[in-house]
Amino acid sequence: MLSDIEIAKSAKLKDIRQIAFSLGIPEEKLKLYGNYIAKVDHRYLKELEQQGKKTGKLILVTAITPTPAGEGKTTTSIGLSMALNKIGKKSIVTLREPSLGPVFGVKGGAAGGGYSQVLPMEDINLHFTGDIHAVTTAHNLISAMIDAHVNHGNELGIDIRKVYWKRAMDMNDRALRQIVVGLGGSANGYPREDGFLITAASEIMATLCLSSDIADLKRRIGEIVIAQSEKKGLIRVKDLGVQGAVAALLKDAINPNLVQTIENTPAFVHGGPFANIAHGTNTLIATKLALLLSDYVVTEAGFAADLGAEKFLDFVAPTGGLFVDAVVLVASIRALKYHGGVAKEELSKENVEAVILGMENLKVHVENLQKYGVPIVVALNRFESDTPAEIDAVMENSPVKCVVNEAFAKGSEGAIELAKAVVETVENTPSNYKPLVPMDLPVEQKIELIAKEIYRAGKVTYTETAKVKLSMLKKNGFGNYPVIIAKTQNSISDDPKKINAPKGYEFTVKDFQISAGAGFVVALAGEIMLMPGLPKTPAAVNIDIDKNGEITGLF
Repeated sequence: MLSDIEIAKSAKLKDIRQIAFSLGIPEEKLKLYGNYIAKVDHRYLKELEQQGKKTGKLILVTAITPTPAGEGKTTTSIGLSMALNKIGKKSIVTLREPSLGPVFGVKGGAAGGGYSQVLPMEDINLHFTGDIHAVTTAHNLISAMIDAHVNHGNELGIDIRKVYWKRAMDMNDRALRQIVVGLGGSANGYPREDGFLITAASEIMATLCLSSDIADLKRRIGEIVIAQSEKKGLIRVKDLGVQGAVAALLKDAINPNLVQTIENTPAFVHGGPFANIAHGTNTLIATKLALLLSDYVVTEAGFAADLGAEKFLDFVAPTGGLFVDAVVLVASIRALKYHGGVAKEELSKENVEAVILGMENLKVHVENLQKYGVPIVVALNRFESDTPAEIDAVMENSPVKCVVNEAFAKGSEGAIELAKAVVETVENTPSNYKPLVPMDLPVEQKIELIAKEIYRAGKVTYTETAKVKLSMLKKNGFGNYPVIIAKTQNSISDDPKKINAPKGYEFTVKDFQISAGAGFVVALAGEIMLMPGLPKTPAAVNIDIDKNGEITGLF
């Protein structure tokens, strides 16, 4: 089979104005970035809402717990949307933008794969329309303002030992996790500890993805907590008076990016927050715009159902006023065997017993999703090494309808059965979607509910650091805020070594962070990597460009 980039280069793309025309988007609402990429004016959403346009059906794609074997969530999302169009349903797929860190690191790009990609994949995986660069610059403007303010008299009384706002860059660079700034004498400011996080983990990114318009974005940015004063009060961006300048840097980034799939299905690729430290899905503007322009919108939530889907169902959808009509839960036989105890090197060998053991992970995610009242379809991503006996084992043991998906190898043709199953489910099984976690509960009760009902913990404990920070949160009015729990993606639990379906264990909250601009409190359970590092052999060594500007090795 050809590589992803070879397949992408063989595709026949349509002019992006044709894609926009097919959706009814007027050309004056577009800002073109060449022939195949355009931004759509975010204000067009308000126009459509005022026209009383009918809202389409929202399909959320999530997955079982990630493994080194791979599951294929983005490939499934793209393939499903293409197949929905193929069977006569007007569909748009909405996805997050790739981060350069993973592109050059371990994971590679995030534009799908095989014959189920969004294009032009080179642009989408690299600089695209500059959104991530805009977020990086906006974040670092705040960083620069903090140190300038301290250097020029520190009227706000910022305690330089309690500056929460780090610096940001869109690259994996472990050497920048913990640094010291301000060295070199008084002309360079006051020395203090600092660090970098990857741009996808920036609160600016999360805030952008949850904002409804420029005014809302500017208000939210002003609320971001950046430090504490020496008198214990919280310092916000608006105290520095820089929220307007930060929002100005994001004036184009707030507009959704319109591209197309390998089969010319419209796609919005916009925003890219982490799914553990933040909410892990594309912008609300892009999803809501897609819902007013199509019959079926396919969107995905990062990592597994215990992370991305829980955050989408308990926080994103209520925040944006979205209704979830169905959920597609992605699994692969290779991943199920891994959860069943098979080593990565042995995953290509048939092992029906391990598949059945690993099904416990899938069943937990199905049970969790059923608590939200949403109908569920399992998409089994087919790999070349899968055997008929293994596939039969999944079909026989799946607690809900399960369909084999071959979008990677066959494009929309490989996802026709999945598309039909989704439409049949939506039409015959009305969703009773309702968040599991009420918005008005205290923070501790929210954590208890998620930890026990979704993570299957037996008990929740707090470190002394977490208790002190929780007291501070309550004192400053955050005691009933929505909660985003940051934990490992490699396990339903807070321990990455506990694969498959652990239960009854002790779940430990170690610390809290405030994301007041985004509108949530982050409960940290375990070590969360906000600045990844490159592996010994990063994907970057396989990427090259020739004298004609042709890129190879990108996937």
